[in-house]
Amino acid sequence: MKNNLPNKLTVLRIILTFVVIGLLVFPYAEVGIAVTTYDIGGVSLKLNYAIAGLIYILASLTDFVDGYLARRWNMVTDLGKMLDAIADKILVNSVLIILAVNGMLSVIPSVNVLIPVIIVLRDIVVNAIKMQAAASGKVVAAIGSGKLKTASLMIGTTLALYSNLPFELIGKGLKVSDFLLCFAAVMSLISGIQYWYMNKHIIFGIKK
Repeated sequence: MKNNLPNKLTVLRIILTFVVIGLLVFPYAEVGIAVTTYDIGGVSLKLNYAIAGLIYILASLTDFVDGYLARRWNMVTDLGKMLDAIADKILVNSVLIILAVNGMLSVIPSVNVLIPVIIVLRDIVVNAIKMQAAASGKVVAAIGSGKLKTASLMIGTTLALYSNLPFELIGKGLKVSDFLLCFAAVMSLISGIQYWYMNKHIIFGIKK
């Protein structure tokens, strides 16, 4: 039953990511498909976004399950680590960019640009550090600020997919998705600086 299930879940997450992307960017109007839009207490929610949100949640859950199973069953592999990192970035960053392009991350236009730029650039830098460390036979451990960034980003993007529901019904000024995404951007900066400082000896080839 195990049969490297963690890696299979990771691959499933990658497949689900492309399903989510397809649901969000498919040119429905151009091919004559009318997308149903629901009015929930004055808040508009498109059917394709609702479905994409459900699949996104399922894909996000596999991120926690595959890691847990790999550790519990002692099936942690280099391939699994690489696939997991790739799957995470493709899933979250692709949805983040799509939401930004559609102006759905924040009511402030400049924030729609800054959030994905900060997060994507941070991921590029951190991944480069991890790759350099791996080439040297070293492992860069996850840090608390990085985990906070990931959790707040996943929850924030999920809420953005659902037009900040149910919080939008409580109060128009209660932009929980905005707060979480801005928090994720701040945690991205902090964790990026921490990764850089903690691994500068690897980056510059300095022996400790």
